[in-house]
Amino acid sequence: MNKRYVTLCCLILTLVGAKPGWARPIVGNPQAGALKKWMCAGCHGIKDYRTAYPKVYDVPKLGGQHAAYIIQALEEYKSGARSFPDMRAIASSLSQQDIADLAAYYGGKK
Repeated sequence: MNKRYVTLCCLILTLVGAKPGWARPIVGNPQAGALKKWMCAGCHGIKDYRTAYPKVYDVPKLGGQHAAYIIQALEEYKSGARSFPDMRAIASSLSQQDIADLAAYYGGKK
């Protein structure tokens, strides 16, 4: 094979796999998260709340959780990697910005 052709192919494959410098992670805005928390507060805002469907489950407190954990959990509910019907429905409706904003809001609370 032609050496130039191989070099060109390697360069193209490298560029295709590279992340552009302008592609930064989404930064959450806690003030925006405070406006979006209404969808979480119905269960997570009630002290010592337990669900009865589909099984009895202690609802975790969100305030003070690490933002990265909240993001991971919501993305797993959204993808179906975690299964809980109510959380799957809510997480599926969230954009990446919504998730980041909620994580920033709850991650900054005690």
